[in-house]
Amino acid sequence: MNTRDQALSQRKKWYRTVPDPMVLIFLILLATYALTFLIPAGEYERVMMDGRTRVVPDSFHYLTDVAALSPFDIFVAIPRGLNEASLYLFIVFIAGGLFHILQKTGALENAIGVAVHRAGVERRNVIITVGTFIYGFFGVAVGFENNIALVPIAVLIASAVGCSSLVGTTMAVGGIGVGFALSPINPYTVGVAQGIAELPTFSGAWLRTLLVLASLGLLSFYICRFVTRMDFEEPGDAKAMSKSLAEYSMSKRDKWTLVVFVGGLVAMLVGVFTQGWYINEIAGMFLLIAIVIGIVNGLSANEIVKQMMEGASGVTAGALVIGLAASIQVILNEAQIIDTIVHGLSSLIQGIPASLSAIMASVVQGIINLFVPSGSGQALVTMPILIPVADLVGMSRQLMITAFQVGDGLTNLIVPTSGGTLAMLALGRVSYEKWLKAILPFMVLVYVLCWVGLVVGHLVGY
Repeated sequence: MNTRDQALSQRKKWYRTVPDPMVLIFLILLATYALTFLIPAGEYERVMMDGRTRVVPDSFHYLTDVAALSPFDIFVAIPRGLNEASLYLFIVFIAGGLFHILQKTGALENAIGVAVHRAGVERRNVIITVGTFIYGFFGVAVGFENNIALVPIAVLIASAVGCSSLVGTTMAVGGIGVGFALSPINPYTVGVAQGIAELPTFSGAWLRTLLVLASLGLLSFYICRFVTRMDFEEPGDAKAMSKSLAEYSMSKRDKWTLVVFVGGLVAMLVGVFTQGWYINEIAGMFLLIAIVIGIVNGLSANEIVKQMMEGASGVTAGALVIGLAASIQVILNEAQIIDTIVHGLSSLIQGIPASLSAIMASVVQGIINLFVPSGSGQALVTMPILIPVADLVGMSRQLMITAFQVGDGLTNLIVPTSGGTLAMLALGRVSYEKWLKAILPFMVLVYVLCWVGLVVGHLVGY
C-alpha cells in the first residue's frame, strides 16, 4: 500500500469512528446531566410587561430547595423531549410525505431538470450562489422553521448540477440560517430585543444588512470552493435526478402539480404574515398540499396514504434525533440551572474594553443559545440583563442587539437543541455529525467576519 492509499485508509478509519448522531447527542445529554451537579440552581424574578414575561435585572438568586436529579431522570427526559419536540417531529413527517409524493409525480424533478438544462450545468457555481442568496432571502423575510419544507428542493438542484445532497442541504440550511440570524427585519429577535431596549423597531438596519449580504457571499464561496469537494456517501433514499438533463420536459400535469405546490406555499406565507401561523398551521398546509397534488395526479385515497407513509418513514431517524436533542432542554429545566448559566455568562462582558465587549457578548449569546434555543425566548431572558451591561461598558444598545443576533442566530446552525435545524437536516438526508463536519469551518469564517463588523460598528458609533 503506497503513502496515498495509507492516508485514504486512515481518513476512512477516522471517519468511521465518528459517533452516530443518536450517540453523539446522548453523550451531550449525559454531559448536561453532569452539569446539574456542578452548577447550582438559581432563577431571576420575572414580571409581565406588554403581554410578555420579562426578566427583572439584578434579581438573580440561588435556590436551595431543588432536588438533585437521579440517573433515571436521564431516560425519562427522552420521551419527555419527544413530547416537547412533537411540533417539529410532525412537520418533518408530513413534509417528508409531501416531498415523497412530489418525487413520485416527477413534477418537481422535471421542473428543476428543465430549468438547470436551460441555465447550463457548466454554470454550477452561479446556480449554487443564486440558490444560496434566494434561501438567504427566505431566511431574512420569512423566518427559520417556516422554510423547513424548501430543503428537498435544494437537494434536487444540487443533484441536477452534479453535486451531493450535502451541497444542497448546506445551500438551503446555511442560507436560511444566515439570513434568519442576521436579518435586519427579524421580528423574533430584533423586534423583541429592540422593544426591550426602547429602540425604534428595526432601526440600525444598515449594519445587519451589510453583515447578512457579506455572510451569504462567504457561504456561497465556501460551498462552491469546499463543500462541493467533500467526500459524502449518499444515503440510499437520497433524492437525486434520475436521468440526464436533456431528457427532461414538463407535461400539463406537471405544471398543474407545481401550481398547486407553489400556490400552497404562497397561502402558507400569507397565513404566516397575516394570521400568525406557526408550525401546526404550516404542517396542516403541507398535508393539504400533498392531498391536492395526489388528486391532481390521479392517486386514490389509499395511494396517497401509502405515499405519505413511505415518505414519513424515510425521515424517521432524523425526526427521532430532534426528540432526543429536546431532552437536553428537559434536563436543564428540571435542574433549574438555565438562569444560573445566564447570570454567570453575562458577568463575563463586564470589565473588558468596550471595543471587545460586543465580541464577548456574541460569544456569551452563542453559549446561552445551547440552553435557550428560542430566539425570542433568549431575547426576553438576556436583553433585560445585557442592555444595562451595555450602558455600563460604553457599548451602544443597538450594537448589543446586533451582537445578540450574531451569537444567537448563527449558533442555530450547529447546536443540537435547534429543532428547526435538525428537522431540515432530516429532510435533506444529512446526519448531524456529517453536517458538523461540513459547516464548522464556515462557522469559524463567518464569526470572524461578523466580529470584524461588530468592532467596526463600535468604532463608527453604531
